[in-house]
Amino acid sequence: MDHRISLKELSHEQRPRERLNREGASALTNEELLAVLFGRGQSGKDVLALAHEVAAYLSSVMDEPTLGELCRISGMGPGKGGQLLAALELSRRFLTPRRRVRVRKPQDALPLLGTLRGRKQECFVVVTLDGAHQAIKMHEITVGLANQSQVHPRETFACALEDRAVSILVAHNHPSGSLEPSTDDLSITRRLSDSGRLLGIPLIDHLIVGAEGFSSLRERFPDYFEPPKR
Repeated sequence: MDHRISLKELSHEQRPRERLNREGASALTNEELLAVLFGRGQSGKDVLALAHEVAAYLSSVMDEPTLGELCRISGMGPGKGGQLLAALELSRRFLTPRRRVRVRKPQDALPLLGTLRGRKQECFVVVTLDGAHQAIKMHEITVGLANQSQVHPRETFACALEDRAVSILVAHNHPSGSLEPSTDDLSITRRLSDSGRLLGIPLIDHLIVGAEGFSSLRERFPDYFEPPKR
């Protein structure tokens, strides 16, 4: 049986707030950061246990959490839920515009795609990019049933046009964990690449994300994509 360490079992020096003061926020895990934000749990549920459940929930969803959804987690009332939503909104307002992810190679896009790993259904997203290869926004295009997703260039490039993107990257998860592209995956890649060529908004890569890693179709099937500009 999995036994998670409670806050009371940690020495004073190893508690999240003390570690944050000593080592900085970047040294803490997601659960520890949430524990600092919440401060305390509730009767019968330690704050680290609550933080673990909330972190797992946030990792499994693509859409922004709502107060109602957060309050379904035992121990998360309107107070803690409101704290979390406020922290997320402040981060978006003050940090996101200054720290756009620059995508030069497939690995660069992974921080944007972490939420795909825990999805139980196949989810297809498009990341729009500006002229400096910086991510503008990630859009969820489709959510499939179990392990399939229908993707149309119209919806994919509508996002790119709306964001005034110069190029796009697409990605989807395989709930099975396999990183091998299906025939449909390759067909979709070719259709999107051809459409991007016509619109002047090239598709720079198609990533398959699994629990154990990722696969770049550009690296495996370079003929499906435009040669990179020099």
